[in-house]
Amino acid sequence: MNSTPRLRSAYPVTPRKDGPGEDNVKATGASVDPNQPLVPLSVLDAPSQRFYLSAVYIAITAWRLYDYYRLVSDQTDSLWLFMKWVSIDGVFLYGLPTLKVPWLEWSSTTMTVLFLLHSCLNAVLMFRIPIPLEAWLIALTKVLYDRELAVSERRVKPASILRNSSLILGKQIIHILPEGSAVLNPDFLPFCIDSSKSSVDLPLRINQTMPILIELLRIDLDTNQNETVTISKKDIKRLKRQAEKEHGKKDPASPQTLKISVKQTGLYRLQKLVDESNLEVQRRMSDTLVVRCPSASVKAVSHNKCLGQLSDFVLQVDATPPLKIKYSKVINREDQSNVYLTIHPETLDSPLAKQRTSGVLVKLESVQRADVSWARNQHIEIPINETLGVSGGWRYSIDEVHDACGNVANYTRALDSLSATDVRLEQTFIVRDPPKIALARYNLEYPLKVAKGKSATLPIQFASTGNDYTGSDQYHISYSYTPESLESTQGENALVHEEKISINKRGSGPRISEPGLYTLTSVSTDYCSGDVLEPSSCMLLNPPEPDLTITSEIIPDKCAGNSIGLLLDLDLLGTPPFQISYNIQRRGGPLESKVVKIDHMRTQLELKPTEAGHYTYEFMDINDAVYSMRSLRDKNLRFEQDVRPPASARFTEKNPNRFACIQEPVSFGILLYGEEPWTLEYEIVHGKKRQRFKIEGIDSHLYTLYTENLMEGGKHLLSLASVTDRSGCKAFLEQEARIEVRNHRPEAAFRQIQGKRSIQALEGKEISLPVRLTGDAPWKIAYNYYEAQDATPSTRSAQLKYQNDEIRVKLPGVYEIRDIHDRSCPGSVDAAANRFTVSWLPRPSVQIAETSSVELVGGKLVKKAVCEGDQDAMELSLIGSPPFNIRYKVHVKPDRGTAAMSRRKDTAGLNAASVRMETAVAGLYEYEFCELDDQLYEYDKRKFKPLSVEQRVNNRPTAGFVAPGKTYSYCFCKEEEAGDEVIPIKLIGAPPFSLEIGIRRHGTAKPEIINVPHIGTHDYNFHIPHRLLSLGKHGVSIRKVQDANGCQRVTEFDGPVVHVEVVNVPGISAAEATTDYCVGERISYTLSGTPPFNVFYIFDGAERKATVPTTNFRRLAEKPGTFTIKGVSDKASSDACKARVSITKTIHELPSVRISKGRTAEVDIHEGGEAEILFEFGGTPPFHFTYTRSTNAVRGKKSVVLETKNEVSYEHTLLIKASEEGTYEVVSIRDRFCGFTSQREEARSKQHLLTFR
Repeated sequence: MNSTPRLRSAYPVTPRKDGPGEDNVKATGASVDPNQPLVPLSVLDAPSQRFYLSAVYIAITAWRLYDYYRLVSDQTDSLWLFMKWVSIDGVFLYGLPTLKVPWLEWSSTTMTVLFLLHSCLNAVLMFRIPIPLEAWLIALTKVLYDRELAVSERRVKPASILRNSSLILGKQIIHILPEGSAVLNPDFLPFCIDSSKSSVDLPLRINQTMPILIELLRIDLDTNQNETVTISKKDIKRLKRQAEKEHGKKDPASPQTLKISVKQTGLYRLQKLVDESNLEVQRRMSDTLVVRCPSASVKAVSHNKCLGQLSDFVLQVDATPPLKIKYSKVINREDQSNVYLTIHPETLDSPLAKQRTSGVLVKLESVQRADVSWARNQHIEIPINETLGVSGGWRYSIDEVHDACGNVANYTRALDSLSATDVRLEQTFIVRDPPKIALARYNLEYPLKVAKGKSATLPIQFASTGNDYTGSDQYHISYSYTPESLESTQGENALVHEEKISINKRGSGPRISEPGLYTLTSVSTDYCSGDVLEPSSCMLLNPPEPDLTITSEIIPDKCAGNSIGLLLDLDLLGTPPFQISYNIQRRGGPLESKVVKIDHMRTQLELKPTEAGHYTYEFMDINDAVYSMRSLRDKNLRFEQDVRPPASARFTEKNPNRFACIQEPVSFGILLYGEEPWTLEYEIVHGKKRQRFKIEGIDSHLYTLYTENLMEGGKHLLSLASVTDRSGCKAFLEQEARIEVRNHRPEAAFRQIQGKRSIQALEGKEISLPVRLTGDAPWKIAYNYYEAQDATPSTRSAQLKYQNDEIRVKLPGVYEIRDIHDRSCPGSVDAAANRFTVSWLPRPSVQIAETSSVELVGGKLVKKAVCEGDQDAMELSLIGSPPFNIRYKVHVKPDRGTAAMSRRKDTAGLNAASVRMETAVAGLYEYEFCELDDQLYEYDKRKFKPLSVEQRVNNRPTAGFVAPGKTYSYCFCKEEEAGDEVIPIKLIGAPPFSLEIGIRRHGTAKPEIINVPHIGTHDYNFHIPHRLLSLGKHGVSIRKVQDANGCQRVTEFDGPVVHVEVVNVPGISAAEATTDYCVGERISYTLSGTPPFNVFYIFDGAERKATVPTTNFRRLAEKPGTFTIKGVSDKASSDACKARVSITKTIHELPSVRISKGRTAEVDIHEGGEAEILFEFGGTPPFHFTYTRSTNAVRGKKSVVLETKNEVSYEHTLLIKASEEGTYEVVSIRDRFCGFTSQREEARSKQHLLTFR
C-alpha cells in the first residue's frame, strides 16, 4: 500500500504535481480523475483555493456581525435577518463539497453539524438571546491580557506594581575565611635555563597570610645533593611590592603570587613558610623542576645526492627525556610534510613519563638517597634515513623540541632568519637525475656526411626523467673511434681510439672530422654515473665533391633552317639534390640569372628564347647536399648562339571562350612570336558555314582581333589558322575559341490585372506590378515614376529573377518601363504595354450627427450639460467601409478629486453609432475620438484627424449635518434651554437651496415634516422648534435637497440622521469612606445616569477625562499623588449638564528598603570578627521590617533559611552588626500607611499585601 488508509472526514493528502508517469497517461487520452477539484490545480493550486474560501468565510462573518450591530442600534426585524443568514450559511456550507478542494472535502454528517452550529449562532445573534459571552470574554481577556486602567488613564499591569522587586534591593553575604595557605608553582608550569635565559621566576601563591620566612629545598640534578634556599623577610617584602606593582594592589585577604628568582637547575620544593604570628602556614606538597632548555641541531653531511640514494644524516638533541621532536620536510618547495618523533631511551625510568596523582616527583624518605638523574639533560643522536625518490631540492628543518617537563624550543622563526653560514638547524640536498645520453638524428643506417677538410659536432642528446638540477654540472663522456679503413677488422686486431671529454648540458659535443665509426661508451657527472641510450653509434663519411659535364646540340628551324635554341645534356657527380646557377644574356640586352634544381645524376636542359638575337649561356657554380657553392668558372662552361625563333601566335587568355549578343562583334587578345610584320589568318565556323579572314601588316607582338557583327544566334567557333612573319615561313596554328551567340534580344512589358493595367489598393500597402520578361535571368529594369500626369518623372531601377516577375511599389501614380538589360545583352520595351497606374482607396472618418444637441463654442464642440446620474447619449456619423472599430478617450476633471482618463472601445456595424455619456460623477468630461478603423484600414495617427466633444455634468446637491450621528443633549430641568435648538447643516451645490427635514420622536412612526425654501448660503443653522421636543430621544433627518441647477437629491430613507435627547443631570459617589490609599490599590466610585459616562478628575496636577461604559468607575493607583473628582456627565447629557463635585483621595507610595546600597556585597571576616549591615528606607516612618539569614549559595544546592528577625526603625537608616556567616536579605517592610513583602505566598493571601494605616 502506498499510504495509510484515511477516513472520509479526515484531511486528505496534499495534492502533488503529476510525475512523469502521469504525464504519459494524460498524453494517451486517459479519462480525467472524478476526484479532481472543480477548479483544476493547474489553474489555481490547492493552498490558494483554501485561502480564497477562507477569505470569503471571513467576509461573510464580518457581514453577519455588521447586521447584528444594525439590529441592536436600529431595532430592525430579527426574523428576516435570521432566515437570511440561515440561507447564506446553507448555500456556503453545502456548496463547499462540490468544489472538491483538498482538505475541505468533509462528509455530509460534518456539514450538517456545522450547519446546525451556524444556525444556533444566527438564532443567538439575531434574536438577541442573552448569553454571558461578554463575561466569558472578559474573564479570558483577564487571563491573557492582565492590564487595568490607572489613574493616569493608561493601562498597566497590576502585577508589575504589586510585585515590584525594586522596593527591596540588595543583600549582604558574609564569609568566614579559613587559615592561610601556600603552594609553589600551583599551575605546574615548566621552567628551563640556558645561555640566553640565566634565571627563572618560580611562582609562590599565598592566601590569607603574610609570610616572614620562606625556605625552598633544592636537589642538584647532576650530583643528587640537596640544599636549602632561604628567603628573608626583607626579600619577601620586595617580592610583595613587585607583585603589587605588576597586578595592582589588592585586598590583603585575597590570594597573591610571589615570583622567586632562581639561577640553578634542580628540583625545588616548598619546605617551610612562617607567617607574622610565627606559625608555620599549611602548604601543599609540590615539586618543580628547573632543567636545561632543550636544543637540537643537524649533523651536516654533503648536500649532493643522486636519485635513489639515502638521506643518511643525524639530528642531535640535548634535552630531558622522554622528549618529542618535530621536523619538516620540503621537496621542490611544494610538497611539504611534518614528521613527529617521540624519543624514550630504553634504560630511562622517569616519573615524568608516568601518570601522577599529585605534584610530588620524588619521595624524600632520606635526603641522601634522593635520585634525580632521570631529570638530567641528555645528548641523543637520531639517524634519519629515507630514500630520496624524487629529483630536485630537498630540505629537512627542525621546527620544535619538547622535553619531558613541557619546555618547548621553537626554531620556526630562527629558520626564517638563518644566515648563509648558520645551517645547524636544517639539512638540504640537491637530488640529481642520473645522466642519460644518446645520439640525435644519426645512426649506423643514417651516417653523418661531412665535406672533406670540414668538421662536425658529434650530435649528443641529453635526457632526464625528473627535475633538471644538472644544467651547470660537468658531463664526463667517453666515446671510441674506429677509422673507416679498419671498420671490418674484428676482435683484438681492431684499432680503436678512446676519447674522453667534459662538457655541460648547454655546451656542444666534440668536433669530429675523420671518417669512421664513432661510439658513445659511458657518461657520468661529478656526483652520479649514467647510462648510454640507443642510438649510441654513427658513421662519419666524406662524400665526393660535386662536378658537372655538359654536351650541347643546336635546335634548328624546319622551315628556314635557322637556329631557334640549344639542347644541353647535363651529367652530374656528387650527392643529390643539386642546384646549378647559370646566366643568359642577349646581345644588347640585360643579364638574366637563373637557377635550376636537379634531383638526379643526369638530365636535359632546353633553352629556346622567344626573341631573335645573339645569346650567351654561361654556367657559374654548383652545390649539392654536402658541398656548397663550388665554382664552375675554371671549367669554362660557356655557350654562344644566334637565335631566330619561328613565327607563332596564341590567345592571351587561357580560356578565350565568349558569350555574345546577336548583331554585336566579339574581340580577342592575340600574342605574336617571330619577326614583324606578321600576317594572321583565322576562320569562323557556324553550322555548315565556314568563313576565312586574313589580317596583314601586324607590327606589334600584342594585337586585338575584332570579328564582324554576328547576325545569327547559336554556337560559333573561331580558330587561328596560320601566321607568317618576315621570314616568309608560315606556321600553322591550332588555337580555338568558342562563341555562344544569343538567338533573340530580351523584351519587357507590364501584364494586365483583371483585364487592365491599373489597380486600386489600400493606402500604404505594398503593391506588386506584374511584368513579362524574355531573355536570360537576371534582368535589370529601368522605369520612370510619375506622381501626377504632368509631374516630372523620377528614374528608378529593379533587379528581377523570373520571366513572370513583379515590381513592388508603395506610392500611387503612373509607372513607365524605360529600358531592359538581361544577364548579357540589352533589350527592347513593348510600347503598347509599358505603363501601369496605381491609386488608393479612401480612409475612414467620423462626424457628429446633426440630431445631437452639440454646439460650437469658442472653437470647441460642446454638448448640453446634464445632472449627475442622468442618462444621455451622442450620435456619430461614420464614413468608410463598415464595420467600424471606434476607440476614444474619456477625460474626466471631477469637481472633487483628481483628474483621470479612461480608454473605451466600440464597434459599429453601420455608418451610424451611439455613444453613451458618462454622468456618474460630476465634473467636466471631454470625449476624444482618437482612433478609427474600418474593414479596409487600420488606425494610422498620421492619417486620422481626432474629434473632441466636451460636456458638463452638474453635481447633485448634497445636504448633511456637520456632525452626522451626533446626539445633541439638553438639560430638561434648565430654564435657559427652553428655546429653539440649533443643528448646523452643510450644503453643497449651486445656491439657492431648498430643504425638506423630518423630525421623529422615539416610539412614533410618522415624522413631522418641515420645508425650508430659499437658502442662499452653503452653511445653514436649523432651529428646532421647542414645541416639537419633549423628554426622551428624537431623530432629525434630511429627506430632500434641490439647488439652482434643477438637480435634486432625495434621501428619504438613507439620509443623514442626528439625535436630540432631553435628559436629567447625572451623579457620582465614592464606594469607600477612606481617603488614604496605597500604590497598587483600586479606587472605586458609583455613578448614576445613562451610560456611558465621562468622569473629569485631576491627578498629579493634570486634568484628565475618563470614559466609563458602566455605572462603576474604578482606577488602579499606579503612583503616589492626590486624586480629585471634579465632575461627571453621561450619555444623555452634554457638558452644560455636567455634574460638578469635589471628591479627593490621597495615594501613598509603597515603602522600600536597600541593603548595601542596593547591591549584592560580599564581606570576608575571620572567625570571631564582625561585619556591618546598612539598611536604607524609603517611605513614611516608623518602618517595621523582617530580614533573614540563610546559607550561602553553593552550585547545585538550594539556600536554606537559618533564622528570621523583625526590627523597627524610626529613621530612614539603620546599622546592624553581624558576626555569623550567611546571606542577609529583607523579605518584608511596612511604614505608617503601606506595606510590601517579597514572599509570593503572603502576596497571594492578601489583596493589598501588607497594608497599615
